[in-house]
Amino acid sequence: MNVDYIIVGLGLAGIAFAEELLKHKKIFVVFEDNSQNSSLVAGGMYNPVVLKRFTPVWNVKEQLKIALPYYKSLESKLDQKYIYKIDIHRVFKSIEEQNNWFAACDKILLQEYMIPKIIKNENEHIIAPFDSGKLTHTGRIDVNSLANDYRKFLISKNLLYEEKFDHNKIEFLKKKVRYNNVKAKRIVFCEGFGVKENPYFNSLPMREAKGELITIHAPNLKVDFLIKSAIFVLPIGNDHYKVGATFNWVDKTKTPTTEGKNELEFKLSSVISCDYKIVDHVAGIRPTIKDRRPLIGMHKKHKQLVILNGLGTRGVMIAPLMAQKLFRNIEKGEQLDQEININRFE
Repeated sequence: MNVDYIIVGLGLAGIAFAEELLKHKKIFVVFEDNSQNSSLVAGGMYNPVVLKRFTPVWNVKEQLKIALPYYKSLESKLDQKYIYKIDIHRVFKSIEEQNNWFAACDKILLQEYMIPKIIKNENEHIIAPFDSGKLTHTGRIDVNSLANDYRKFLISKNLLYEEKFDHNKIEFLKKKVRYNNVKAKRIVFCEGFGVKENPYFNSLPMREAKGELITIHAPNLKVDFLIKSAIFVLPIGNDHYKVGATFNWVDKTKTPTTEGKNELEFKLSSVISCDYKIVDHVAGIRPTIKDRRPLIGMHKKHKQLVILNGLGTRGVMIAPLMAQKLFRNIEKGEQLDQEININRFE
């Protein structure tokens, strides 16, 4: 079989690059064994503001210009709903934070999203003695449903190999590569934390962080916005909420832990006061980079090998734009921005 591309991995990065290839009528196959699931345990929020410091997310204007039309096109293609508009209420810890909020509301990039007033807390089950600030034009992408539906779409087109990719089986030809019975011009690795097992890119400075989430059923909470405090509480329908997330820089397993659950419940006790029941608990490894920028580009020696990785905690917003930039780099020779190019670490 001859193809233009092999994609390894089907998280947010792999899906975005597959869509870029389909848009340009390129032939490809995907290898995915579901071993890396950081996309699937993410909250899936798109939000242009760093809520810790009330500053704009890196490159946010360009990201959102691409991201929302991209997810709308996937809704149309797969005949499903993935975009849910949800406001965010950032709980203030002090009067100083209230003042910082108003100062940030004057910033040009943030004016569209940050409401310049204090939102009084009227929910007896939310703990917010200093009230909160409200962000609008934000929301979440149902990443789990999207990934499952996209997998089915690829299977229906005979484009998905549900098996572990063995890097040792790559054969380098003159201008192509061969993997088993597939010849390709390029292999694009979208492996997330799995890049640690990739002998061609495992020297890149990945700072992987384990994250754990719980899903709770809290019928008395009655909230239709995301609460951002010590952790986030994200409504997902039917009185269910995602609660997260932990950051663990030591544990590299994808197994949910009692320690992680206890940490989330402890922090949750400072955010809401109503009864709830935990109905799910998941964990994944986030592929983050020390400079908090993606890892994109070609291997220095083997130009047939390419990486699209390091999307961190904002993969929902970043993935479509980075896939587009990588495609244009490969196919049209457009230069990658230095701050995302892997050669910045050479």
